[in-house]
Amino acid sequence: MSSTVEIERIIEIAKEAGEIMLSADSSKIKEKSGHANFCTETDEKIQAFLIEKLGEAYPEAQFLGEEDGQDVFTEKMRSGLCFVLDPIDGTSNFIYSYRPSVVSIGLLKDGQPYVGVIYNPYDDLLFSAVKGEGTYLNGERIMSSDSPLSDSLVVFGTAPYYEGLQERTFDIAKKILPLCVDLRRSGTAAWDMCCVAMGRCGLYFEMRLQLWDYAAAALIATEAGCIITDIDGNPLSFKGPTSALCMSRGIKERPECFN
Repeated sequence: MSSTVEIERIIEIAKEAGEIMLSADSSKIKEKSGHANFCTETDEKIQAFLIEKLGEAYPEAQFLGEEDGQDVFTEKMRSGLCFVLDPIDGTSNFIYSYRPSVVSIGLLKDGQPYVGVIYNPYDDLLFSAVKGEGTYLNGERIMSSDSPLSDSLVVFGTAPYYEGLQERTFDIAKKILPLCVDLRRSGTAAWDMCCVAMGRCGLYFEMRLQLWDYAAAALIATEAGCIITDIDGNPLSFKGPTSALCMSRGIKERPECFN
């Protein structure tokens, strides 16, 4: 299969999903397990749309998605093609009209990242990457910043569904604040990694992510020249939950506050 054909079709589907997000009613909310862990009917609607359209284009692919009980990574998904979907990354943002929220589509090939597409429909920003072919923003090649940490914004996630991780999260935040320009928090991990990929921020960290949070974003960041590992400096597994540390080109070493 041609990577050009794959990425263009996936981009088209991501943009159509973004239109659903823009026109949706965010008021119909369902709660899941964990603190402030929400799902809306729009999350489920977009995921069903993605599975239908991507399934038509790639009938051989399997699907892992955050909603509707399709959130378990199985042994079978480690071979062949597997789409990893987050229909709305930033559901709380979506509910409260606090931007952004994004559609995230990752494609694993034999258990490793192969294609990543993330779309922010509110700003019409489309990030795409194919393994080994670079990262693109609205069709233009991008690279992460070459600025040092001292000249960079740091963005982080609070892993809000896992209260036991809050102490270390904010301890790191407290220690890294004097080393950078300032801290930011957006509420969507996929968007945060895209911000590092396009040079708005120099570093992102979070103590726990699910596979659908990072499958697409990690590839997009890596292809933009970033180093991405877990919080302890180990490679990401792409099998399930992990911590994450994403650093731009200008940050050569893992800051000591992560030790």
